[in-house]
Amino acid sequence: MTQATIRPLTGRTRANWIRLRTMIVLRWVAIAGQLTAISVAQLIYGMQLELGLCYLAVGASVIANLIASFIFPENKRLSEFENLWMISFDLFQIAFLLFLTGGLNNPFALLLLGPVTISATALSLRSTLVLCSTAIVLVTLLSVYHLPLMTLDGELLKIPRLFIFGQWTALVIAIVFTSAYSRRVTTEVHSMGDALSATQMALAREQKLTDLGGVVAAAAHELGTPLATIKLASTELLNDLKHNPELAEDAALIRDQADRCRDILRDMGRAGKDDLHMHHAPLETMVLEAAEPHMDRGKKVVLAQLPDDIHRKSQPTILRQPEIIHGLRNLIQNAVDFADSTVWIETNWSNTNISIRIMDDGSGFPAHILGRIGDPFMKDRSRARASAARPEYEGMGLGLFIAKTLLERSGAVLRFANGRDRVAEPARKGAVIEVVWPRDKLQVGTQTEAELVGPNQKITA
Repeated sequence: MTQATIRPLTGRTRANWIRLRTMIVLRWVAIAGQLTAISVAQLIYGMQLELGLCYLAVGASVIANLIASFIFPENKRLSEFENLWMISFDLFQIAFLLFLTGGLNNPFALLLLGPVTISATALSLRSTLVLCSTAIVLVTLLSVYHLPLMTLDGELLKIPRLFIFGQWTALVIAIVFTSAYSRRVTTEVHSMGDALSATQMALAREQKLTDLGGVVAAAAHELGTPLATIKLASTELLNDLKHNPELAEDAALIRDQADRCRDILRDMGRAGKDDLHMHHAPLETMVLEAAEPHMDRGKKVVLAQLPDDIHRKSQPTILRQPEIIHGLRNLIQNAVDFADSTVWIETNWSNTNISIRIMDDGSGFPAHILGRIGDPFMKDRSRARASAARPEYEGMGLGLFIAKTLLERSGAVLRFANGRDRVAEPARKGAVIEVVWPRDKLQVGTQTEAELVGPNQKITA
C-alpha cells in the first residue's frame, strides 16, 4: 500500500462502528436518572408534575430499549442513519420532559447538551449539524412554550424573563461550542490514529522488504557454487559432443540457462547478504540506499562528500533500522517532488551528534504551514495551487508525518525551514530539512569492520 492510497476514515465510516449495546446502556443510565429526578422532585420537594405524561415519556425510552435488546443481537453495529435516529429520539424525549417541567426554568435543561455532544464525537459532520440545529430549535421553543412548574401549594416557580433569555443564550452557545470543541478534538484523535496505523504499515512493509532482500541475497550467494559447477560440466559436455549436434545443442542450452540463473540471482541479490551487513552500515551507505529509488526521477540528487580523508575514516557505522531508511526515503521523495532541478543531501557527524540535511532548489515550504509540518492529513489552504502544479500530489502531509514519526522513534530531532535567506549558497533556496541524532543512539560501537561483520550465516534446510 502506498501513501497515496491511504485515506483518513470518514465520520460516516466511524459511525458504523458504534455498537447498539453501547447506546442501550447509555439510555438505561439516562432513564434511571430521569426517574430519580421525577421522584425526588415530587416526594421531597413537593413539586406538582404531570406524572402521567412524565412517565409516558420515560416509558417510551424503556420500551425502545427493550425492543432493541430483544430484536437485535448484542454485537449489532448501528449505521449512520440508525445512530442519528436513536440520538434524535433521546433529544426529543428530553425536550418533552423539559416541556412538562417548566422549560428553561428547569435547571436540568442543560441535559440537552448530552445528545449533541454524542453526535459531535460519534457521527459525521452532516448528522452533527442536523442535531445541533434541532437542539437550537427545541431550546428556542422551550423558552416560550412549556407547562408551568408549580409546587403542591400552588406556588409558581419561574425565573425572570431576562434570565430566561440568558438561559437560552447560554444553551445555544454551549450547543455550538461543545459540538465544535468535541468534534475538533475527536477529529484530531482519529487523524492521529489513522496516521499512526499508516506509519505502522509503512514500517512493516520496509521490514518485510529488508528481510526479503536478505533472504534473496543469501540464496544468490549459496546457489552461486552449484550454478558454476553446472556451467563447468555443461561446457565440458559441449566440447565432448561436437560430433553429436543434437546432444551438443542440449548441453549448450543447459549452459545458457545456468548463466541466466546466475544473472537473475545477481540482480535479485544486490541488496546484500543476510549476515551482519544487513544490520548495520556506514552512514553514507544508508543515505545512498534511502536516496537510490529517487535518483532517476528527472532531478539531480547530490550526495555531499566530506573532503577530509582523516575525518571520513571516522565515519560512524550505524544500525540499519528500517524506520530510518523509510523515514529518510520519504523526506528525500518530498524534496525531489518539489525541487526545480537539484536536491542536496549533506551528512555530517561529530563526537556527539550525527546529522543529515536535505535541501532543494524549489519554492520551499509555504509560510503559513511551516509550523504545522508533520501533522497528519494536513489541509493546505493553497492546495488548489499545489494541485494545479502537481496534480498527482494530494497534500495530506501523511508522508512527512510518517517520516517524522519513524525518525523520532529512532531518537532523531527534525527541523523544517526554508533556505531563501542563504547568502553563501543562493541556489539552495528551497526547503531545508535537518535530522539530528545523538551519536550514541545510532552508532553500533567502536569495533573494527571485520569484528562487526563476522562470519556469514550458512543457510540450512
